[in-house]
Amino acid sequence: MPARKSKRLSHVDASGKARMVDVSGKIAGARRAVAQAVVRMNHEAFDQIVRRKARKGDVLAVANVAGIQAAKRTWEWIPLCHSLNLTHVLIEFFPDRLRRSIRVEATCEAADRTGVEMEALVAASTAALTIYDMAKAVDRAMVIGELCLLEKSGGRSGIYRRSSPRGKGRRRA
Repeated sequence: MPARKSKRLSHVDASGKARMVDVSGKIAGARRAVAQAVVRMNHEAFDQIVRRKARKGDVLAVANVAGIQAAKRTWEWIPLCHSLNLTHVLIEFFPDRLRRSIRVEATCEAADRTGVEMEALVAASTAALTIYDMAKAVDRAMVIGELCLLEKSGGRSGIYRRSSPRGKGRRRA
């Protein structure tokens, strides 16, 4: 059996010390990433959010803005991330009445020297947290889960697509 080449952690130097990766030698190019998070809740919270009747206002509209803002500020939240010149951020919501859940999907794009995976993950998680914050008076037992990278493109590592399906239905809220 051939020896498997082990991948090194890019944010750790040879002595194990955390470091910010030097991207100065990389060529800027189109980068894109899509991430998701899923918020599960009781029937009342789901109904109020989808019908846009929550006491605090339009939950999905606020979560949309929160996700976009979070993507733009990822470098301030995640210590070793680079600040990026994002060219596009899209937050979409996919309600599933049967599961009483809302899947948040965040797409981030940039023309830069490093990827936008962290921006997409931070955007999806922040939009999900905003849904929780705005609906917690109705359901404190909401669960946020399934935060993951669905796909990414650009850069040396090429294209990545998660092998499991994104969930049933693509109906937007």
